[in-house]
Amino acid sequence: MTDLIEIKDVHHAYQTKAGPLPVLAGLDLAVPEGEFCAVVGPSGCGKSTLTRLIAGLMRPDKGEVWLHGERVSSPRQTVGMAFQNPVLLEWRTILDNVILPLEIVASDMPRKKRVARAEELLEMVGLSGFEGKRPSELSGGMRQRASLCRAIVHKPDVLIMDEPFGALDNFTREDLWQTMRNLRAAEPFTALLITHDLRESVYLGDEVIVLSDRPARTQYVMDIDLPDDRPLAILFEPHVGDMLHTLRDQIKIAQGRDGEAG
Repeated sequence: MTDLIEIKDVHHAYQTKAGPLPVLAGLDLAVPEGEFCAVVGPSGCGKSTLTRLIAGLMRPDKGEVWLHGERVSSPRQTVGMAFQNPVLLEWRTILDNVILPLEIVASDMPRKKRVARAEELLEMVGLSGFEGKRPSELSGGMRQRASLCRAIVHKPDVLIMDEPFGALDNFTREDLWQTMRNLRAAEPFTALLITHDLRESVYLGDEVIVLSDRPARTQYVMDIDLPDDRPLAILFEPHVGDMLHTLRDQIKIAQGRDGEAG
């Protein structure tokens, strides 16, 4: 399987009044094409920095970031992004928010086709009938559904998600996990998810990568050997509980605390 994302010996530091603050140090990471990779680790270890480097919004101090065999040196239109805050434009309807990327990367596409593409995705996530609403007229979960549609409407090579479900209540979050799996089944794409929720990482991921404490390196990689068509109830299965304990122990180790057996 070809690696779509390759991070090679990446180092990055932020400049502060007290001097450089290293956040990544010799980070190596690879995400095969078509895989859903979840990244977890201690708070402040550089997970969000990693997403910006892959998207081309920043350049590493040292090392290389590759996407589809091309070195990333500037923002890429073939990357879709979803954040904890949906960042929808209030003066645009939900439909017009979703088609915004197509106006940028597919300006020659007739509006009729843009609308059809957006409506198709909105129906998949349960927002059919809300196309003409403004963001403020929707709940937080509904806005996040619209944000996910906008992130993949132009069929990007990779979808990068920086804790998109972190601000939602548990019920809405779990509902969106299922929505995400349904989207992937209908619209296969490569994804990299940053999350603090270990249950989320296991339920959504094909692979979970644990980063060390800052400055981050890849500490541990877990393959998620679960069926593609996985119900939420699978999270209560004993073998999944073992996975969660292992990931929790690895994060404790990353934080400099002893892990527990499991």
